[in-house]
Amino acid sequence: MSETGLTQDGRETRRVTLITGASGGIGADLARVFARHGHDLALVARSRAKLEALADEIAASGRPRPLVLVFDLIEQAAVNELAAALDAAGAKPDILVNNAGFGLAGPVAGPDPAEQLAIVDLNVRTLVEMTLRFLPSIRSARGRILNVASIAAYFPGGPGMAAYYASKSFVLSFSLALSQELHSQGVTVSALCPGYTKTDFQARAGIGANMDLGRLPASTAMEVAEAGYAGLIVGRREIVPGSLNKLGIGLLPFLPKSITLAVISRLQQYRAVNR
Repeated sequence: MSETGLTQDGRETRRVTLITGASGGIGADLARVFARHGHDLALVARSRAKLEALADEIAASGRPRPLVLVFDLIEQAAVNELAAALDAAGAKPDILVNNAGFGLAGPVAGPDPAEQLAIVDLNVRTLVEMTLRFLPSIRSARGRILNVASIAAYFPGGPGMAAYYASKSFVLSFSLALSQELHSQGVTVSALCPGYTKTDFQARAGIGANMDLGRLPASTAMEVAEAGYAGLIVGRREIVPGSLNKLGIGLLPFLPKSITLAVISRLQQYRAVNR
């Protein structure tokens, strides 16, 4: 981008909010909230059909139709290819929302170690790579970064979802460090740490009615998205939606780790279901 705001071929640069994992759940509702507040969007996920439907919905509301970028971010070359696609569209991100991620319920030494490594790849490596790749554009715009973590980040560990809990602890730590480093450069970095939220995440993770975790009170994806947007705009480093979630995190320092780990283990164990 030149100082006049034009691309090298003379087109005006399209400044966008780049949202990963935007095909459903919290990511899709984040897109709706950002669009409602007047942000131009670039949406990233694996499902073209879902992204196109969301883009059509946003355009039908009178907003600019988002860019649709179909990539599987777990692939090693995906972030560079995504950056090239944005350049080809004449778009640069002012705001980055790192929402893509997943978890799996079950023992860490389960039947497929590759699945555990995939959690680390998407939740950690991809998030860091996306941040580093687009930070120059965000920094030049004095923009913002929203990293979607979880209240799992605050716990001493997650027996039954070990890789997921550890990955979200990384996201929170990374976000807090970046927030401090980039504050003087005019860049806001926030970590969104929702509690249990009813989305397709549970089905993919294998969380169901036969786990006590699935019986906890849940937020909606839209409640989480609205809290995330509001916290980002006012510059909060940590955004924890819901009073019960805030209370739980506040109590954690007073509980022995052995008790906390035992409770988490119980919540994430499968139990017999009465039929």
